[in-house]
Amino acid sequence: MNAIVEGAAGARAMRGLAAGTGGAEGLIYHEEVMPFTVKIVRTETELSKAVQIRHAAYARHVPELAKLLREAEPYDHDEGAVVLLAESKLDGAPLGTMRVQTNLCRPLALEGSVELPDWLQGCVLAEATRLGVTLGRVGHLVKTMLFKAYFHYCLEMEVDWMVVAGRSPLDRQYDALLFSDVFPGRGYIPMQHAGNIPHRVLAMEPKSLEPIWREARHPLYDSCFRTHHPDVDLGALDRREPILSAARRTVEGLLNMGRAFSAEPDAAVLAA
Repeated sequence: MNAIVEGAAGARAMRGLAAGTGGAEGLIYHEEVMPFTVKIVRTETELSKAVQIRHAAYARHVPELAKLLREAEPYDHDEGAVVLLAESKLDGAPLGTMRVQTNLCRPLALEGSVELPDWLQGCVLAEATRLGVTLGRVGHLVKTMLFKAYFHYCLEMEVDWMVVAGRSPLDRQYDALLFSDVFPGRGYIPMQHAGNIPHRVLAMEPKSLEPIWREARHPLYDSCFRTHHPDVDLGALDRREPILSAARRTVEGLLNMGRAFSAEPDAAVLAA
């Protein structure tokens, strides 16, 4: 986790599309202050708060799985992951959390249960997992801001695809966000990292979100693309890992090209 949150300044992550990133023209820009903050966990105390609200949220809906979430998970400390935490400004109480895991250091958690299709292979992916928020209207707003932070994180880290796995009926929230099914017609797939509860796998290109939402007149468009939320602050992000990942994909491409050439009659001459 530390390798991701340290390094080059990432203030532009939260300027984001409110300042016009994504190609939208003539965006109206204004600022909105929240009664809570959203940030990346950087200390064990903050992680403990994230685990606390995560466990409480899961205990309401999937109590058997919640029993396994009383403590931090190995993925929380993963070099290719960050944990987001929403905290009340009033008393510092945890209001929500989400873990964003990339495939920069290891496969996504959901890949332990299903093989992703070819069009996602070799891409930089970021999976939103362990989403949990407090009850009530505040919880709904917290969830929206956590998603905005997830989206901006993916933009800043040059992620190719946002990937999620949602159980019923929570998968409908990703339908509402206009994510697309990764396995159309396949339905729900048991997920090992989620207690083998069946989930749908959905995905969205970060660079496509703005035009898709603009065309659909999505109700969250203004909040995500025309509003600056200073309380949603990812701080400094290290963008070196996606560059390394891109280099890895380039090497893999060259190796595949080499294998293709080796199948040709003149391969020995080319190799020489």
